[in-house]
Amino acid sequence: MLMTEQTTLGRIEISPAAIATIASESVLECYGVVGMASKSLIGGLAQLLRPERARRGVEVRVDGERIIVDLYVIVEYGTRISEVAHGIMNRVRYRLEQALGLPAVEVNVHVQGLRISD
Repeated sequence: MLMTEQTTLGRIEISPAAIATIASESVLECYGVVGMASKSLIGGLAQLLRPERARRGVEVRVDGERIIVDLYVIVEYGTRISEVAHGIMNRVRYRLEQALGLPAVEVNVHVQGLRISD
């Protein structure tokens, strides 16, 4: 479902894929994030997605004027998970509000696993 806005000059349509790209880039810049994960756990194991496929770890739903973003992430072992999740929520919400001009953004973080970085 596209997010659509009608102006006097014409219509603006923003696809969920564009929103997912902004969100995934924002997540990968956050402290404590190792990477994005697939939203479906296969055999109970979280699969770390390559950076070019990070958008697959994001699910975007548009409900009228409201945008709901679900993020599936893998965090660094030894970091405080709640702090990393709050940092992700704040950064993604800020970046989407700046890019889209809409304050109605809900961000849900699903921690799919922990990883020890090399």
